[in-house]
Amino acid sequence: MVRPRKPSDPQAWPIPCTRCGEHYQIATHWPDGPVCNYCYQQAKRTRGTCGCGHTGVLPGVLDGVPACRRCSGISVNLDCRVCGAEDELYRGGRCQRCELASLVDDLLTDPRSGTIAAELTPVATALKAMARPNSGITWIRQRHVTAFLGALVTVPAITHHSLDTLPASRTRDYVRALLVEHGVLPQRDETRIRYRQWASDALDRIHQPAMREIIDRYVRWHLLRRMNQSETVSHGAFLRSKQTVTVAIDFVNWLDSEGLELGDLRQSHLDRWIATGPTTRLIVDRFLGWATASRLVPAELTVPKHRRGTSRRLSATEQDHALQTAVHTGELSSRDRALAILILVFAQPVENIVRLRWDDVTITDEQVTIRLADLEIALPEPLDQPWRDLAVNPVHDQTAAHPRSNWVFRGYTPGRHLDPAAARDRLRRTFSARAARLGTLEHLSTLAPVAIIAETLGYHPATIERHAAASSAGYAEYIAAINDTRST
Repeated sequence: MVRPRKPSDPQAWPIPCTRCGEHYQIATHWPDGPVCNYCYQQAKRTRGTCGCGHTGVLPGVLDGVPACRRCSGISVNLDCRVCGAEDELYRGGRCQRCELASLVDDLLTDPRSGTIAAELTPVATALKAMARPNSGITWIRQRHVTAFLGALVTVPAITHHSLDTLPASRTRDYVRALLVEHGVLPQRDETRIRYRQWASDALDRIHQPAMREIIDRYVRWHLLRRMNQSETVSHGAFLRSKQTVTVAIDFVNWLDSEGLELGDLRQSHLDRWIATGPTTRLIVDRFLGWATASRLVPAELTVPKHRRGTSRRLSATEQDHALQTAVHTGELSSRDRALAILILVFAQPVENIVRLRWDDVTITDEQVTIRLADLEIALPEPLDQPWRDLAVNPVHDQTAAHPRSNWVFRGYTPGRHLDPAAARDRLRRTFSARAARLGTLEHLSTLAPVAIIAETLGYHPATIERHAAASSAGYAEYIAAINDTRST
């Protein structure tokens, strides 16, 4: 990332730079004149083909066009002493790629054997081959990364279990994902693992051992069992299960404070606990449903359904403004614009969008077509442009994190798509993804019958009907209008 320039200072630096015309500290004098530090660094990073046919670094300028050292008469060291490549030098006469290779070798070499373990070789190779080596240097030279890699090379074998024995950190999670992405470790559902650890720690908050054993059974034989039936655990399922257990723990701790066992529970106790706390206490019905089936509590207990408040929807004016921003301005990146269009125009959930692969996208000269499950969405001009731009310049393709990734929306974590929560955060300054999606559904429900909208957008008709009701455009009213027309 290019750092922003400081304000020009004619008093401190009266001689202007011949390249930019601004007043900064002069780094060198070249044939075309004095060159400031900013332009000096930029010149060493300018690459292309000179008029003489030389391809490489073009630090000079001839007739306003970048030129090689020989043609421009510039004397500057751009030859790596290790590989001989013409490139900007990092330190010690080495280019960035050779510097990165040296760092990787130093950190991934086992001090006991003097070699890099065979299991770590694929990751070492991928790091050295990064398209943007300066990013690798920046990452690997961070103290916490250096410390973790130093600990990693000393473990007996590279396995998920051995990584679990190292201190928990974001660096450990990132390196684990790198090892998975490059075939060193098998895939595993980290969200499921994280939930198990969270639940194990949460049990320590339960005061009474007997209650702790009951909640442990609930977690293992109900919540985790349901998770294990899914191929992957979504972030939403993770949060829902955490909330479920948190409320259940609060409830059994309250029972203990009242001197009650779970089998002593009566409707009056339950009503009193619910009435003296937040509405989220109604979520206890999830735990009590299992407890009833397990014959731990009386079957006649009832809990009112917990219902969320009415979610905000973007107004038509807000929708139009957000769409104009996404389609016609440069305020958002191509990736964020592509996300925004599927939300604002087609009311697609963020969770579905971020799971798109390039196999789901067809780009032709006429239009861009996107397949979401069994739904095909055609994007005509100008809605297609962000997708065309993203196909040419995908995000996170310059590091070792996504060497062969087919994800359209690549995430920070190696080999994984963009996290839905992160996607919402990226759009939050422009609009709320949820409010925009609900606003679009409500607006569309006024334009066509529920069944047609549901089929077109891939929703269940009942979902569209709820939004149609909110906008006074229920399907029943549509049928009534047709009947009125036929009778006249």
